[in-house]
Amino acid sequence: MPRIVRFTQLGGPEVLQLVDEPLQAPGPGEVRIKVEAFGLNRAEAVFRQGMYFQRPKIPSRLGYEAAGIVDAVGPGVSGLAVGDRVSTIPAFSMRDYGVYGESTVVPAAAVTIYPERLSAVESAASWMQYMTAYGALVEFGGLGKKDAVLITAASSSVGLAAIQIVKAAGATAIATTRGAAKRQALRDAGADHVIVTDEEDLYKRCKEITGGKGARLIFDPVSGPLLEKLAKAASPGAIIFEYGALAMAPTPFPLFDAMRKGLTVRGYTLFEITAHPDKLNRARQYVYDGLASGQFKPRIDRTFTLDEVVEAHRYLESNQQIGKIVVRV
Repeated sequence: MPRIVRFTQLGGPEVLQLVDEPLQAPGPGEVRIKVEAFGLNRAEAVFRQGMYFQRPKIPSRLGYEAAGIVDAVGPGVSGLAVGDRVSTIPAFSMRDYGVYGESTVVPAAAVTIYPERLSAVESAASWMQYMTAYGALVEFGGLGKKDAVLITAASSSVGLAAIQIVKAAGATAIATTRGAAKRQALRDAGADHVIVTDEEDLYKRCKEITGGKGARLIFDPVSGPLLEKLAKAASPGAIIFEYGALAMAPTPFPLFDAMRKGLTVRGYTLFEITAHPDKLNRARQYVYDGLASGQFKPRIDRTFTLDEVVEAHRYLESNQQIGKIVVRV
C-alpha cells in the first residue's frame, strides 16, 4: 500500500501524517501517477491551516504539484499512457485531489508530459510558479519590452519565475526583498534592480529606476498596507495584481492614487488560467517551451524526503528559502 500524506485536523505542520492507504483506481477522465517528487507551495500551508479560499474536507489530502510515472489510466483518457513521465498542473481543487505521497490520482486534464531535459524534482517545481506568473504578466498584463515590472516577495518561487518571464520578454525586472541577505541572489536570478525595503524607500527607488514613470505592472503576493506603497510606485494606467495575502492584515484601498493615475487593482489566482481550456493550453505551451529551451530554469532551494514532510512544511513557513522546496519520494 502506498504511503500518502493526510491531515485530520487544521493546524501547523505537525498535523500532517503519513498513512498507508490502498492503491486507488483512477475513475473516468483520471490517471494514477507513481510519484517521484512533489513541490511545496504556500497555498498548501494555508489550506492545511483552514485559511485558504477553499476549506478542506477533513480528513484531507493536499498538494498541487507532483512528478512521476503514469501507472494506470481511467476510462475516456486519451493522450496519456502507462509509462509516461509526467507532472501535474494546479488545475484541480485540493478539496477533491492531493498529490503528497507515493501515489496520486488526478484529472487527466491536469497532467502533462514534461521536457526531457528536466529531472522529476525540477518538473515538480515548475508549473505552479511559471503558470501563475504567466497568467498575470502575459495573459492579462500584456507584458512588453518597454515595461517596468515591480515584483514583490521576489525570492519566492513565483517571484523568481516572474523575473525570468520578464527578462524573456526583454522588459525590466525590479525585484523587492525585505532584507539585504537575498539581494545578491535576486541579482543572480536575473533581476535588473533589487530594492531592499527595510533599507530603501520603495516609491523613491522605483521612480529613480524608471526615470520618474513608475512600474506599469506590479505583481504582489503580500497585500496589506504594502498596497498603498505599490500604488505610489505605479505608473499612470498601471495594473497591480494581488495574488496572495502574506501580510495577513487588512488591505486599505489606495483610492486617491487609483483615481489620480487610473490604476487597476485586481485580485488574481492561477485558476483564472487553469479553469479555462483555451487559456490553460496557451499557458501550458508557453511554459513548456520555456522549460524545454532552458530559458526557464526552476531554482530548487532544498529537498526533503517523504519522511521529512513535516520538517519541509516548517521550513516552508520559515521564509528562509530562495526558490522551491521539493520532497523526494
